[in-house]
Amino acid sequence: MKEYMLLIRNEIDHQAAWSPEQQQQFLKKCEVYIANLTKEGKLKSAQPLVREGTMVSGSKGAWLETSFNETKEVIVGYYYILAEDINDAIAIAKRNPEFEYGTTARIEVRPIKMKEESTGFVYPKAASSFTTANHAVERAAGIRTPYGGVIKRHAYS
Repeated sequence: MKEYMLLIRNEIDHQAAWSPEQQQQFLKKCEVYIANLTKEGKLKSAQPLVREGTMVSGSKGAWLETSFNETKEVIVGYYYILAEDINDAIAIAKRNPEFEYGTTARIEVRPIKMKEESTGFVYPKAASSFTTANHAVERAAGIRTPYGGVIKRHAYS
């Protein structure tokens, strides 16, 4: 399996006219999409992005910081996936719920570079946020089961 990034692009205010029911339906569809990708073993991570931030450009001594949303279209989230090839990654992108709730969504499907061919440098793999969070909890609790789980301590114990 190869690694791909799906960059979800949409108009910054594309959800503004949605009713609360439509917003909930969309979120539920996203949950199902994520669950299916996880069940298929094709999801490494996924996150929506807050629609605020700063764009940094320039160089040392001449930095420019501007609002990231100077254009109407922004990256609203990403999916870091595993796919057999670019065609499989495109098929996964086409199933995304963004396409069911409007006509302004676009998904950029990009292979992730794992190694620099000219130098042989291998980029580090990202740790699963779930795994990292679990390990942090386990370290804090000081308890780990033989299967990697956590035994929770209760205030009354």
